[in-house]
Amino acid sequence: MVRTYDPKQVAVLIDNIPIGGFADGTSIKVSRSNDMFSKSSGMDGVLSRVKSNDVSGEITITLAQTSPSNDVLTDFANRSADNDVVPILIEDLYGTSEYVSGFVWVKKHADVEFSKDISNREWTLEAADLNMVTGGTTIDEQ
Repeated sequence: MVRTYDPKQVAVLIDNIPIGGFADGTSIKVSRSNDMFSKSSGMDGVLSRVKSNDVSGEITITLAQTSPSNDVLTDFANRSADNDVVPILIEDLYGTSEYVSGFVWVKKHADVEFSKDISNREWTLEAADLNMVTGGTTIDEQ
C-alpha cells in the first residue's frame, strides 16, 4: 500500500476567496499561540498543570512574488487595519487535516524584497478561534 500526499490538493480559502501561487518549500504553517497546558512543580515535587482555554493561533502563508493572491492579502491587510475579520479554511483534500477559524486578521504585512530571482512574500495571520484537525492521508494506492 502506498499513501499519497499532493501539495496541490491543499486548499486555502480566506473570506471564501481561493489563495494560490504558493512559494517553493514550506508555504503554509499553522500553530497554536500557546501550549495546551502549563505545569508547576511544588517544593515537594508534586506536579500540577493548568489547562489553557486559549484556542487562538497563528497562520503563516508564503506566496511567490508573482502570485495574484498577494493582491487579495494586501486588500485583506487593509481591511484588517479597519478592524475587519474574516473566516479562513485550510484543508488537505487528500487527507483529513483541516484548520478553520471564523475570525482571522493580518498580523503583519509581508516583507518585500526585489532581486534577480523570484522572492517570497510571507504573510502572518492571527486567528481568534482556531479549530485544528491534524490528520493523515486518505488516498491509498494499491
